[in-house]
Amino acid sequence: MTESPQTVLIIEDDRSLRRGLAMNFEYKGFRVLTAATGDEGMKKAFDARPDLIILDIILPGPSGLEILSALRSRDRMVPVLILSARDTTDHKIEGLNLGADDYLTKPFELPELLARAEAMLRRRTYDEPVLTVGDVTIDPVKRTVTLGSEPVELTAREFDLLLLLARAPGRPFSRDAIIDRVWGWGFSGTNRTVDNCILALRQKIEADPVRPRYILTVRQVGYKLEP
Repeated sequence: MTESPQTVLIIEDDRSLRRGLAMNFEYKGFRVLTAATGDEGMKKAFDARPDLIILDIILPGPSGLEILSALRSRDRMVPVLILSARDTTDHKIEGLNLGADDYLTKPFELPELLARAEAMLRRRTYDEPVLTVGDVTIDPVKRTVTLGSEPVELTAREFDLLLLLARAPGRPFSRDAIIDRVWGWGFSGTNRTVDNCILALRQKIEADPVRPRYILTVRQVGYKLEP
C-alpha cells in the first residue's frame, strides 16, 4: 500500500508567493492546501488536519498569531513555521512564545524554508510515540489504528476523538471539551454529534458495543477511554 503524502497548509495572502510555495512543496511530493485569508486559513487548519502549516502573520481577517493561538489553545500540536516580514527580535519571541515551531523572515531563501519544513516534520515523527490501550494501538503520526493485529478504518473525526481520549486514559472529557478540541473553530452542530461519533467508534473497536470495554460513558459528564 502506498503511504499517503503529508499535507502542508500554506496561509499567505501574497498570491505569487503562495503559488510559488505550493508548486515547490508539490514538487517535493507533498499534498498542498492554500488559504489567502485568516478565516479561510483557520477553517482549513482545523478541518483538514494538515501535517505542517506555513503561516504569514499579517492576513485579511484573523491574523496569523490569532490562528496560532487558537490552534494551541485546543491542543492542536501541528508544526507551524511562521513566515513574516516582521524581523525584530520582539516579533520573533512573540510568535515562538505562542507556540510556533520556527520563524523565518521575508525575504528568504527557498532551499532554507524547505529544509526547515522537512526538519520540523522529521521531529514530529520522532516526538509522537505510538499509544497502546489494551488491544487498541494508535499511531498519531501515521494516523492508523489496529485492534489486535487487524487494522481499523476510521474517519478523520473518529481518529481525532479516539486520539484525544487515548492521550489521557481514564480522564473524563465533557462533550463541550470534546467539541472544542476535536471539531474546533467554526463548529455548528450539537452535543449529539459527539454521541454519534462515540457510537461509531464503539462499533469499530468494541467486541460488544452495547457493553463497551474501552470507551465508557461517564454519567452527567461525557466519555473516557478505560486503560
